[in-house]
Amino acid sequence: MLSLWRRTRPWVRVVAVALLVGVAGTGVYWFGFRESPAQAAIPKSTTTSVAASLTTIQQSVSGSGTLTPTVQEDVSFAVSGTVTSVDVAVGDTVTAGQQLATVDTLQLNAALLQAKAELASAQASLSNAQDEADGSDSSDAQVAALSAQVDVAQTAVDDAEADMAGATLTAPVSGLLTTVDVEVGDAVTGSGSSSGSSGSATSGGTGSTGGMGGSTGSTGSSSTTSTSTAQFVVVGTDAWQTSVSVSESDVALLSVGNQAELTTDSSTDTVYGTVTEIGLLSSSSGGVAAYPVTVDVTGSPEGLHDGESVDVSIIYERRTDVLTVPASAVTTEDGRTVVTQEGADGETVTTAVTVGETSGNLVEITEGLAEGDEVLVTSFSPRASGSGGSGDGSGDTEQGQFPGGGEMPDFSSGQMPDPSQMQGGFQGGGNG
Repeated sequence: MLSLWRRTRPWVRVVAVALLVGVAGTGVYWFGFRESPAQAAIPKSTTTSVAASLTTIQQSVSGSGTLTPTVQEDVSFAVSGTVTSVDVAVGDTVTAGQQLATVDTLQLNAALLQAKAELASAQASLSNAQDEADGSDSSDAQVAALSAQVDVAQTAVDDAEADMAGATLTAPVSGLLTTVDVEVGDAVTGSGSSSGSSGSATSGGTGSTGGMGGSTGSTGSSSTTSTSTAQFVVVGTDAWQTSVSVSESDVALLSVGNQAELTTDSSTDTVYGTVTEIGLLSSSSGGVAAYPVTVDVTGSPEGLHDGESVDVSIIYERRTDVLTVPASAVTTEDGRTVVTQEGADGETVTTAVTVGETSGNLVEITEGLAEGDEVLVTSFSPRASGSGGSGDGSGDTEQGQFPGGGEMPDFSSGQMPDPSQMQGGFQGGGNG
């Protein structure tokens, strides 16, 4: 046979070698690595024993929103003048009463002096009239008129003093400066009030909502912070809130005072809150009505930021010492709800139970089991890859056969096998 191999043409030898290598690779895959479809489709099951235990279960409605500060103060000069100093910058943290900026006081001081002079003149006229009063109607009328003039003059002085004080703008609350819209040399026109309205910086949350049932909720849109034209904006960092949209079916489950758990993208720590308001006016998206629910953060947790996205879980029911088992342990058999237990003789037996509410992967057992009773739970996992061609899952490979019969050639010696080893032999011709 070796002489026959040597007498073949070179190109025939190349083709034969390529053919042998390809067939050998196919054989290695076929018999050494390929897992049979029937075997791969059968998942691996594991049965364990789990004891019924007492736990706390809760029912909640979930949604998402955006954190906003509970307090936002819009601060502007209440007097007119030229800005003489700006003592803060955007991003600064200020305390209540801290100076923000000042305007020149030349005209304000002149107005105050004029008001004080008019008050002094009115007081002198009143004093003279009182000294000269003779009890007549005309005398009493003059005294009353001069007394009123004194009151008017005093009010003018009070206003002028307030304007002088308003020349120095201070922070009404502690917080973070998010806007500084004046510079030294700017001419400002008094707004008549040194600070804007305080309180909630958010408007009612609206947006799309999906159906929510029991422990899952819709994704509501966040509440929004209104655009301010104030010269300074101070955002409080000690109190936060968020607004989530809750579907019509779930909002009936909630009430003011419900506890809430909040999680943010930037932290794994849970932040707690309380429902403070449930909106009466609904919004609609896709034909589904949703209501805004406001949640105030409890305390002053650190690390929260304006505009940060939060996931909110509003807990409307919580019960302790509830007997539960894994939900996967409960099945239905002949119309009954049952669990599987191990009998005294080692055989499995089914026990009828009555179930209550479900919380996560746990189900409440109201009848049929006691604390400590063990139930069987069967779990399934995909079969591990790498099973051997023998089909026993051992991963060992054995010398196989080609499809249709014939032994797979042995290449371990490093020498080419005789072509006649191939099924049907190898026919070559011609002289080398």
